[in-house]
Amino acid sequence: YLPKPRDPLQSANDEVDPYRASQRPPEPNKCPECHASFQGGRWTWAAAPKDSYEVVCPACQRTEDRFPAGFIMVKKGDFLTQTRDELVKFVKAFEKKEKALRPLQRLMDIEDVREGLQITTTDSLLARGIAEALHEEYKGDLKLRYSRDENLLRATWKR
Repeated sequence: YLPKPRDPLQSANDEVDPYRASQRPPEPNKCPECHASFQGGRWTWAAAPKDSYEVVCPACQRTEDRFPAGFIMVKKGDFLTQTRDELVKFVKAFEKKEKALRPLQRLMDIEDVREGLQITTTDSLLARGIAEALHEEYKGDLKLRYSRDENLLRATWKR
């Protein structure tokens, strides 16, 4: 059991999230990368038994493949220029809280790009949560766009 990266030649109509397994992995197991464990039908941070199978979790696989499920673009402007470090700290704190409860919800990267600050995540729900938290905390304009064919969210926020 390992999620497979998306085949770029696959038809959009055949699209399935390759990081969501069609069947459950063997139990119990643990991810050799992050040490999350799959027990009782879900990924947790609980310690796995010593005789557990080793299976790379979907979040580590996405990170390794550089295949985000969520993108948040914080658009360039005076507000970003003045508060960049504060915004990054806010996003990391939000992710830390979510990741403690849901091991597959992780930040992949926060990087400065031409358009502003790009944040990528391993889970579209985390991306939405971060985008909505930014909007609630700092106001501004938020746009959310889901891909029809994939489990993917693109959020744009500007103030």
